[in-house]
Amino acid sequence: MTVTLHHYTPLVICSDAIRTCWQSFDKSDNGGEKDRELIDRVGNKFKHASTLEHLVYTFYIKGVSRALLQELARHRIASLSVKSTRYTLKELKNEAPFGIGDKERAKAYLVMSEVDMVDEMSIRALENLRMVLVAGISNDRAKYCLPESYKTELTWTINARSLQNFIALRSDKAALWEIRNLANAIYATLPTEHTYLFENSLKKECV
Repeated sequence: MTVTLHHYTPLVICSDAIRTCWQSFDKSDNGGEKDRELIDRVGNKFKHASTLEHLVYTFYIKGVSRALLQELARHRIASLSVKSTRYTLKELKNEAPFGIGDKERAKAYLVMSEVDMVDEMSIRALENLRMVLVAGISNDRAKYCLPESYKTELTWTINARSLQNFIALRSDKAALWEIRNLANAIYATLPTEHTYLFENSLKKECV
């Protein structure tokens, strides 16, 4: 799994949005300590969390399973653009057959659970998918054979309010192990000047 932060909103955009209410733009320090404190005070301490929606982050997430993708889709206040199986399953078509012992080679396509029986069944499913593609079945129909462990990648855009909720839920020990790793990786990728907004959301005992 790799997470890359492609774009983020400067803090001054959020502080200016807050200052719109009182027309206090003259008190801004252009995203400095005064503005940082204002965002935290209004957005977090005073619970006017809608103001945090002016901060938006775009990540490129690579090498996660389609099982994780299902979990991610439950966070509705976010935008996802996902690698298309319709156009990309051909990547598997020219591979040599996969056997149970081909775990290292299968890692190019599968997220491994580190449970031997589960990983063996995933490799069998991968081989079944490969055989369907070789038989000339269209990608749209072949994708019904996709194992949940099949790797995908996506661009994910989310605002700070929703990201706080995501990190709080998904860094918890009760979360799926893979999405817990993602939550921690996303937090680690955030700009240093933004992390203070998410510190109380992160379940640090699970890092």
